[in-house]
Amino acid sequence: MAISATTHLNFRGDARAALEFYRSVFGGRSTVVSYGDLGMPKDLPDADRVVFGQVTADNGFAIMAYDVPGGAPAAAAPTATTRENGMTLTGERFFVSVRGDSAEEVGALWHRLAEGADLIEEYGPSPWAPGFGMLTDRFGVTWVLDVATPHAG
Repeated sequence: MAISATTHLNFRGDARAALEFYRSVFGGRSTVVSYGDLGMPKDLPDADRVVFGQVTADNGFAIMAYDVPGGAPAAAAPTATTRENGMTLTGERFFVSVRGDSAEEVGALWHRLAEGADLIEEYGPSPWAPGFGMLTDRFGVTWVLDVATPHAG
């Protein structure tokens, strides 16, 4: 039996823009379906919002996203993530992790993803990997990018 897990991000009106940005960073193909595409009357407020969206790339990158309907309860206020003395301090329930084989490949992704982001820890060598960095992108998603090492899972 084969299993795969794909991060599914929930947005409040900017899923389409986030998916376009992630495709520009990681490459691949995007699929975006709106509520209106599935039959919601076009004049309703959520009709143009994303009900199903994904980006998939031949290099293995995959992410999904949608827009939470407007009538859903408000999201909890985000908390800032920081790094101090080698520790990550956060109130967030998850990060999106991207791991690559070389510092150059991951560094190129980092620099594209960092456009408009809040940097938590600048990308560079770390005690456990040839490259590591953390940021919260312009859509409020926190990413961990690092380089695989022989002992890394």
